[in-house]
Amino acid sequence: AFRKLAMQFHPDRNPGDHSCEHKFKEINEAYETLKDPQKRAAYDRFGHAAFEQGGMNGGAQGFGAGGFADIFEDIFGDMMGGRQRRSSGGRERGADLRYNMEISLEEAFAGKTAQIRVPASISCTECSGSGAKPGTQPVTCSMCHGHGKVRATQGFFSIERTCPQCQGRGQTIKDPCPKCAGQGRVTEERSLSVNIPAGIEDGTRIRLANEGEAGLRGGPSGDLYIFLAVKPHN
Repeated sequence: AFRKLAMQFHPDRNPGDHSCEHKFKEINEAYETLKDPQKRAAYDRFGHAAFEQGGMNGGAQGFGAGGFADIFEDIFGDMMGGRQRRSSGGRERGADLRYNMEISLEEAFAGKTAQIRVPASISCTECSGSGAKPGTQPVTCSMCHGHGKVRATQGFFSIERTCPQCQGRGQTIKDPCPKCAGQGRVTEERSLSVNIPAGIEDGTRIRLANEGEAGLRGGPSGDLYIFLAVKPHN
């Protein structure tokens, strides 16, 4: 993917086109950045937001939205494994959560039901997760007309980028919910019951579906993973 893009925007193939020369430099800078394991991990986790101003405690600081950071999202997204896109209406799946639990050897042998408390984002009850003030609704973005993408033409090339007005959601909120500030979710501590089967082994992972963070603006919730560690027997 990198070689194809580099050839497409190479200055030798686009003589006199300064926009292609600039794009070629951005592509090379992005590629070099993603060769760094730490920055690659940050991109896998946070997407292009990891390289916007203030991200990574340096590195790509100073590149605002619509600049260098967009290269990762719009050009390298597929090459990096295709980060999950937003669904229509700006709904996004919530993050998965991890909870570490220690149990005794006796509990691992016999099994038990444990109660845990997990701080996590949950759907806002005030706006039912929409992010909009009760009695109002999100409206279609006037810039991208609900597509979440805008197309820019540079010479012979047409490049599609994330809409800067709605950040790819396709909708904007004129009157945000006062409780969740337009996010559609709030952070609270929840109490959950975890069934630990008899004969469990050290290092076992238990998945609780849809018990992770709530999705953004009504999106599906993530999962909660319980990682069990069996304490040595005295």
